[in-house]
This record gives sequence, structure tokens and C-alpha cells, in this order.
Amino acid sequence: MRVLLRIVLVLLVVVAAGFLLLGFWAGHGSWTRQSPNPVGTSGSVNTERARERAAEIGEKAAQASVKVQETMAEAGITTKIKAKMALDDTVKARTIDVSTSGSVVTLSGTVRSVAEHDKAIALARETAGISQVVDHLSIAR
Repeated sequence: MRVLLRIVLVLLVVVAAGFLLLGFWAGHGSWTRQSPNPVGTSGSVNTERARERAAEIGEKAAQASVKVQETMAEAGITTKIKAKMALDDTVKARTIDVSTSGSVVTLSGTVRSVAEHDKAIALARETAGISQVVDHLSIAR
């Protein structure tokens, strides 16, 4: 009895899948037929306005892309400096905050000694792509 029930269920699934696929293929890959002109349109498109709008959108996308690239470059510089500090025995990287804006790096936080302060500044300055290092580090007493 169970075998017969399984066979009937398998046949039902196969038949349903067949009808589903045949219906999809008969519709040329579309589940529903669409009218040539969607509801609410007259069939005429203002191509000049469409081109202007596409140009505006393209310009905004280009600006966003440039901003993303700048942000990624800044994050890369910050990561390089933090990695250098983490690998250095003199600098305690956890107590130093590194922020990057363009090619300007700002170091802030508290260091234990003048030597640690000087080494942290030197590591930041020797990183490629840096034009200026702003020192907001304080030395713990």
C-alpha cells in the first residue's frame, strides 16, 4: 500500500512539474502576457527627457563611485598604519586611534612614553600616500 501511495505521489509531482514547465515555455519564458503598452502609458516616450534623466543618474553613480574609491583608499591607509603599529614592539597600537581624511592622517589617544609617541608618528609619516600627520597624542604621566 505504501509503495502504491509513493508511486502515485511521484507521478503527481512529475505531472505538475511538466505542466508548470510547459506553461512557462509556451509563454516564451514569461509567466504572464504583458500588453505592448503598460497600463498608464500612452505608448510615446519623451526620449530627450529620458536621456537627460539617464545622464543625471549616470553622473550621480560616477560621483558615488569616486566617493567609494576615496573611502576605500582612506581605509587602506588607516589599516596600513595600524598594522605597522601592531607589529612594532615600541608602540601599543590599541591605545592609538588612527583616522584618515584624504592624505591627512590624525593620530589620537594616549601613549606611555615620548619614545612611543615618536615611533607612532614616524610609522604614520613613512606610510605611502600620506601628506600630513596631525598629532593629537598625549603622553601618560
